[in-house]
Amino acid sequence: MPGSPLNVRLERLVRASPWLMPVLRAARALDLADWCIGAGALRNLVWDALHGHTIPSCLPDLDLVYFDAADLSTARDAALQASLAASHPDIPWEVTNQAAVHLWFADHFGYQVPPLLSLEEAVASWPEYATAVGVALNADDSLRVIAPHGLGDLFEMVVRRNPARVSVETYRQRLAQKRYAERWPRVTVVGE
Repeated sequence: MPGSPLNVRLERLVRASPWLMPVLRAARALDLADWCIGAGALRNLVWDALHGHTIPSCLPDLDLVYFDAADLSTARDAALQASLAASHPDIPWEVTNQAAVHLWFADHFGYQVPPLLSLEEAVASWPEYATAVGVALNADDSLRVIAPHGLGDLFEMVVRRNPARVSVETYRQRLAQKRYAERWPRVTVVGE
């Protein structure tokens, strides 16, 4: 909810980040109609701050997602990603049109999903509630926070499976892979 205490806290952390603000400006320069940076980038930013880490945690990728039902081609994602990589080669960009997720989801995760209808619906389906958060930089430099499940789990450092699209098996794999509690000892992991 805009103006809520947690939104304000997130916006302050985003604006204070020496690496995230340039990333948001680069994403905004693509002139996409509906986009955000989200998931692990925001989780790491917040949890690093809450743990007092002065060096940002490593990100295997930085998710820039957008929604464009008129062009579902993977070539467009690749072109956008190449453009960002050319201007910011130090960032591990991953660009994905959320309107096209249903076209590849079964090959990657083993089961079909219906097409998403909006960017907000896409963010709402991400694996954990704490990572189902996105931020975009508007033309007037204000921030748009997309947090369909709120920011409680993010700021309370709770890892909880979002059942919208994530199976228990996938959640278990993510927990093993991400090792949240090793990286951020004050994190609480909620079982499946």
